[in-house]
Amino acid sequence: MFEIILLAVLVFLALLWLDSISKRELATQFGRDLASRFNLQLLDESVSCNKIRLGRDGYGHAQLLRFYEFEVSASGVERMQCNLQLLGKDLRTWHIPPYIQPLH
Repeated sequence: MFEIILLAVLVFLALLWLDSISKRELATQFGRDLASRFNLQLLDESVSCNKIRLGRDGYGHAQLLRFYEFEVSASGVERMQCNLQLLGKDLRTWHIPPYIQPLH
């Protein structure tokens, strides 16, 4: 019986790990798209998950809510801390601080 429980826990952890990898790639793409939309440079592919909790979608179903942070730059010199939230596969919220657009 112990072996079955241990195997189930290991399978669950492996599935959670694989899901987390795919969501990080999705968050990186959202970060890249947001940076591009605002004429910013995504720095170092720096998207990192700093918190995970349960959230509810529009239908009331429980899903993992992941909080990601990333850095962008308007001029290539200063770094701005930004964040986004993924609920399942959906971009829930994002924040990019105000900045001055450099003249070209």
